[in-house]
Amino acid sequence: MSRIDTRFAELRAAGRKALIPFITAGDPSLEATVPVMHALVGAGADVIELGVPFSDPMADGPTIQRSSERALARGGGLAHVLRCVREFRTRDADTPVVLMGYLNPVEIRGPERFAADAAAAGVDGMLLVDLPPEEAGEFRAAFAAHGVALILLVSPTTGDARLSRLLAEAQGYLYYVSFAGVTGASDRLDTGAVAARLRGIRAGTAVPVVAGFGIRDAAGVAALADAADGVVIGSALVTAMADARDPADAAARGAAFFAPLRAALDGASGRASECIRLRTE
Repeated sequence: MSRIDTRFAELRAAGRKALIPFITAGDPSLEATVPVMHALVGAGADVIELGVPFSDPMADGPTIQRSSERALARGGGLAHVLRCVREFRTRDADTPVVLMGYLNPVEIRGPERFAADAAAAGVDGMLLVDLPPEEAGEFRAAFAAHGVALILLVSPTTGDARLSRLLAEAQGYLYYVSFAGVTGASDRLDTGAVAARLRGIRAGTAVPVVAGFGIRDAAGVAALADAADGVVIGSALVTAMADARDPADAAARGAAFFAPLRAALDGASGRASECIRLRTE
């Protein structure tokens, strides 16, 4: 089993849900990335989504756009991302790491070389926001040959035919984009509608389904605990660390922001599990 499959199996057995932080590699500094990754695991992260800085991040809102610009200005390109994963793996052999980014840096290396380099560094999955499933065959084959899952996205506007294809081709986990828009902590998030959509998607697949985009606090995390297999939080976390003085401060800020979310998700998951138990007795 892959690290991703193992982690979700462990969570399922424990009646818990995944809490997945997104951070941009190279922000708030190049040196902070790995300490922040370790701090987030210590605060309860189950999977790390590590953003690959890109000059035209069309699916991202201002917060992650600016973090990507800052990282690129410091030299935080793909080579830095892979170095960070390799360094992270010297102390953590178990926590899954999924890269999230755009197709261009992968195409520059070529699918085969990229997949080989990513796997050698210790990457478990890749989420390419601008790679449609109809054009993903070459990438999926190269990634699969090296044990890297191609994580697919489902949105509120995904039609039935496209959804059926995504469910059939899903690896690792499915990423549900919670509202039609760009990344960012949002007061537009309708958690009731998101939860209903998540339940429908989960009913059609054995692959875990996680929710991201627009989730900004403990209340948002808890509201989706029953409907999703996991929750991703990114922009609010990036904001919490943006002005850190040094790597240690960034790690401390990240952990301080993240720990209450872990508690909220565990509390909500526990209540949901108890309700299910009572209904089945």
